[in-house]
Amino acid sequence: MEIISLLDAIEQRHSVRRYKDIPLSEECRKLLQDKIREINSQSGLHFQLVCDEKKAFSGLPAYGKFSGVNAYIVAAGKKSPTLDEQIGYYGEALVLFAQSIGLNSCWAGVSYTKIKDTYILEKDEKIACYIAIGYGETAGIQHKSKALEEISDLKESSPEWYKKGVKAAQLAPTAVNQQKFYIEYLGTKEGETLARVKFHKGHSLIGYTQMDCGIARYHFELGAFDGDLNHLPFKYEEE
Repeated sequence: MEIISLLDAIEQRHSVRRYKDIPLSEECRKLLQDKIREINSQSGLHFQLVCDEKKAFSGLPAYGKFSGVNAYIVAAGKKSPTLDEQIGYYGEALVLFAQSIGLNSCWAGVSYTKIKDTYILEKDEKIACYIAIGYGETAGIQHKSKALEEISDLKESSPEWYKKGVKAAQLAPTAVNQQKFYIEYLGTKEGETLARVKFHKGHSLIGYTQMDCGIARYHFELGAFDGDLNHLPFKYEEE
């Protein structure tokens, strides 16, 4: 198996809704399960991998018809005002990891059915969305993104890490490609060494803007420091 970097995964990953009707390899299952355990432990969320189950994504007339899906990730966690953004952030970590090991994927907000006995919910937990996982019939296509100046205050004089972060965020998948977020560079406050960055969440009748913001934030962080999330050159200014 050829494994690519997460930064390469950002470039190569596109939403895929049509899959080859073949099961995930044992190697991919193990790698995904290990990554899910790691992320659940780190985040306190409750992602779950479901394999060899074809009903959740079949027979639905909803937006973006799916076919051939027999594996998916149930994205769940304890109810909280920040749950959707956390699901977006850590879910995209799983999506890009899946891409890095040769799998395709697609976020699904409504185009699925919850199948009894395929997942577990603990007290006060809820399902935020599903993520289809598998071997795509194609690699998907690049959808049109907003211009960099529409999603950020990027300038020629902006720090190089900020430019890289914004460009990575530009490729983040969002609900119906709405990209309802805006990134602002605030510079360094007196007495501090790290610059501040602010993510503004937009509003949409479609919804999912908080989840989209979490996805974009994960992309931004990967791009900002070449995939090293342990040494970010900034901190966030909260809204």
